[in-house]
Amino acid sequence: MSSTQIVIHPAVEPERFAILESKFPSAHWVNAVTPAEALAAMPEADAFLGKVTPELLSLAHRLRWVQAFTVSLEHYIFPELVDHPCVLTNARGLFGDVIADQVMGYILCFARNLHTYVRRQVEHRYEPVGGEAARVNNAAGPGTVNAMDRATIFLPDTTMGIVGFGAIGSEIARRALAFGMTVRAVDRYADRKLTPEGIASVDGLDRLPELLASSDFVVIAAPHTPETEGLFNAATLAQMRPGSYLINIGRGAIVVLDDLVAALRAERIAGAALDVFEVEPLPKEHPLWDFPNVIITPHTAGYSPAIAARHLAILVENVQRFRRGDPLNNVVDKSMWF
Repeated sequence: MSSTQIVIHPAVEPERFAILESKFPSAHWVNAVTPAEALAAMPEADAFLGKVTPELLSLAHRLRWVQAFTVSLEHYIFPELVDHPCVLTNARGLFGDVIADQVMGYILCFARNLHTYVRRQVEHRYEPVGGEAARVNNAAGPGTVNAMDRATIFLPDTTMGIVGFGAIGSEIARRALAFGMTVRAVDRYADRKLTPEGIASVDGLDRLPELLASSDFVVIAAPHTPETEGLFNAATLAQMRPGSYLINIGRGAIVVLDDLVAALRAERIAGAALDVFEVEPLPKEHPLWDFPNVIITPHTAGYSPAIAARHLAILVENVQRFRRGDPLNNVVDKSMWF
């Protein structure tokens, strides 16, 4: 097999680079630590792993494939790359189960008031949600629905609406179904999706208003694209049910935070859990920090010790396919950013 030059930049750690070299010893590898090293290697590069830039791409006379290390590409795509004939692939499929676990963590917090009890623990308050009313009503005896009961959410009576039903959305659905929830979804390519057994529906984005009106938990699992940017604005949030919760583990640019703050202040929705934001880090003075019905995590939903090995496996598989001339995994529509 003829030698193939594969440029990596930013450079990967020595251990991972050694594995790649050992699996494909006939390839010519350049693990470029500096931009200058990457620029020098680009004229002979057949493939590029990492974050390509307009300057790097302008020197790539033989480039046929670019493998992004990331899943989301809003900070990666630029016009010259869209127009270039090279194939772009991403790291789709790394995080589905990990992020789905975090989504269910948010939902269990809201359902069982765990986010409230964590705050009360800090205050040394041994008090059930519902306070004195809960204790008074509880005296009515067994078989009576009291304030403590009403302060919780029985998940089998609820509906989850998922916006974006790719690898992450599908895994979220599997977990929600295991908790007895009804699951509906909308996706730009609804007809292409494989749905977990038991899901109620997967519709096109034109059915988003219906999804919002029928969901107790709305989970955004869509990528940031020109189509989804600012999708959850004041008008969209107004279509949600007053008792529903918004969860965003997709991309921060999808939710207009000023409009979300306004909806929370007006009690048009019950609460929100957010892992991603329009501006990151979320400014310390931002009003979202002070809402007791908002859970904030610092873009951590995708972290897990399982990810590194999966990432390497994606690189190895696609290098193998590229060297054999086989179709690549995770090919991206560059014009759509995913």
